[in-house]
Amino acid sequence: MVLLAFHLPTLNAALNATAALLLLCGFVAIKRRALVVHRRCMLSALATSTLFLIGYVTHKVMSGVHTSFPGAGAARVVYYAILVTHLILAMTVVPLALVTVRHARRGRWERHKRLARITFPIWLYVSVTGVVIWWMLYSGTFGPIPGAPVAVPSAG
Repeated sequence: MVLLAFHLPTLNAALNATAALLLLCGFVAIKRRALVVHRRCMLSALATSTLFLIGYVTHKVMSGVHTSFPGAGAARVVYYAILVTHLILAMTVVPLALVTVRHARRGRWERHKRLARITFPIWLYVSVTGVVIWWMLYSGTFGPIPGAPVAVPSAG
């Protein structure tokens, strides 16, 4: 279980990166009027973000609620600025995405389009900053990797 908890953040970052790529592909598709491709990309992004959310909650339940940032100074300020905006917008993107999809499913195209112009950049920002937060926490660039197994010196 400890090994799973340690690797979940990396899986979650991969899911966030995948969601971001699917969102961008969906955006390009709609600009090209490729409606079927757009729909598939956006629904795949929604499914991927849902899997991320399940993995995120699982990680928090398994390892505790808070992961401390290992860095200091300006990096710490940047990290928390990204984290706070990410968290606030992440809470808004769930209902925004669901309502945007509901409008599309019901054929309310003007409402869908109007709300998608708000939802898309927020969702993309949340997905990208999720990867940035993972990198800042788990790359080892700013200090020890949180939750990493600690080597115990041998007695010999």
